Amino acid sequence: MENNIIIRETVKDDAPEMLTYLGQIGTETDFLTFRFGEELQLSTAKLEQSIESIYNRKNALNLVAKCDGKIIGNLKFSGGTKTRTAHTGEFGITVLKDYGGKGIGTRLLSKFIEWSRDSKLIRKINLRVRTDNEKAIHLYKKFGFVEEGIIKRDFLINEVFYDSIAMGLLID
Repeated sequence: MENNIIIRETVKDDAPEMLTYLGQIGTETDFLTFRFGEELQLSTAKLEQSIESIYNRKNALNLVAKCDGKIIGNLKFSGGTKTRTAHTGEFGITVLKDYGGKGIGTRLLSKFIEWSRDSKLIRKINLRVRTDNEKAIHLYKKFGFVEEGIIKRDFLINEVFYDSIAMGLLID
């Protein structure tokens, strides 16, 4: 399977399939900042605009992982829009449940960090991860991300609060 996986930048033509992907990923885990249905408020046209906007920014990136032509993973990064924060930003990463534990997240993150270093603009990468998402925390630490603090009550899911860890990676 690993030979069938392609990691590349998202393009406008991916929008219809991305909507399907977001709908599926929203049903598979509670670790995300959105739930099923919330991301589907996007139309194909709005998602195309978003993809194009990210593609045209020097400090933003949207990657897809595809296996046999199907989107199975996504990493989206957005840097600050002001001069003083353009060097840093936050990302989110998702992989379909059926493809978890197969190195897809590792490959997406590796490509993203390489892009960040090559950009000569990105100097720090930030993320938030729920304190109980041990697999994700392990992945981030493997790449050198360090814990910078705990954000109390960061998520509210089914009337239960969850804390998150703020993590960061210096690029320079």
